[in-house]
Amino acid sequence: MCDLKLQTTDYFVSDKNAVMVADRHPQPAFPPHRHDFDELVIVWRGNGVHILNDVPYPITCGDLFYVNAEDCHSYESVNGLELDNILYCRQRFSLACDWDALLPGKHHDQSARYWRLSTPGMTALRQEVDTLAAECMKTDDISLQLSEAQFLRLALLAMRFRHAPDSTVLSDAEQLDLLLMALRASIAAPFRMEPFCRRHQLNPRGLKLLFKQQTGMGVNHYLRQLRLCKAMDLLRHGQETIGEVAALCGYEDSNYFSVVFNQCVGISPRHYRQRFQKSSA
Repeated sequence: MCDLKLQTTDYFVSDKNAVMVADRHPQPAFPPHRHDFDELVIVWRGNGVHILNDVPYPITCGDLFYVNAEDCHSYESVNGLELDNILYCRQRFSLACDWDALLPGKHHDQSARYWRLSTPGMTALRQEVDTLAAECMKTDDISLQLSEAQFLRLALLAMRFRHAPDSTVLSDAEQLDLLLMALRASIAAPFRMEPFCRRHQLNPRGLKLLFKQQTGMGVNHYLRQLRLCKAMDLLRHGQETIGEVAALCGYEDSNYFSVVFNQCVGISPRHYRQRFQKSSA
C-alpha cells in the first residue's frame, strides 16, 4: 500500500524553484510513499534496503538512483544510512536541454535507473551537491537560474561517472567498486575473498577494512543482504519453489536458507510469499 504522498509545497522553497536538496544524514526507515516530484538519490555512507515499486534493492555508499513521481518506494533495514535527495520538478525547468536523456524518466525501465559511482565520482558529485544545496534555498531570479544550471552540471557529471552495478569494465578500477561488482555477481555462487584479492593484486585485510569503513558492514553481511533481496524479489514475483529460490540465492540447504531468511526478515519464506500473494489477489 502506498497511501502516503509527499507534496512539492512541503519541500520546495517557492513555486518557482525547480530543484531542492534534502539531506538525510542519517536516513531513517521510511514507509512506502509517493510524491509529485522526481528525485536523484546519492548514497554517501551506510547501508539499507530500498524498495522501489515492490522490488527490493540493497543500497550502500556509491549507489545512485532515480525515483520518478508516482513511483512507490520505501527504506527498510537502515544502518547508518546517509544520502542526499536532489528533488526536481521537470515542468519548471527553463534551460533548453534534453532533460529526458539526462534524467531517466517514466519511459525508462526501472533497471535503467540504478547506477554505481566510483570513489572519484563521489568526490566530484559531493562538491556539486553542496554548492547546489546552498543556491537552491534562494528565490531571486539569478539564484533560480543558477540552481538549475548547477543541477544541469550535476546531472551531466552523474552521467560521466556512473556505471552499471554489474558492469565488468571500470575506467578507474577502484578497489571498492571491483569488490562490490564481484559480490553482486556471486549471489548464486560462492565468493572467496582470497582468490579475488590475488587475482586483482589487492590486500585482503586492507580491502575488508575499507569495505567496513565505507558501507558500515562486513563483506559477508553485504553478500547475505544481496541474496536476501534477491530471495524477496523471487518470492514476491516468481513461481519457483522455496528450494529453487534458495539455490538461486546461493544456499545449498533450503532449511538453512529458511532459518536465515526468518532471522533477517522476521517471517518464513513461505509466509512471506503468501503475504504478498494475498495482497496482490
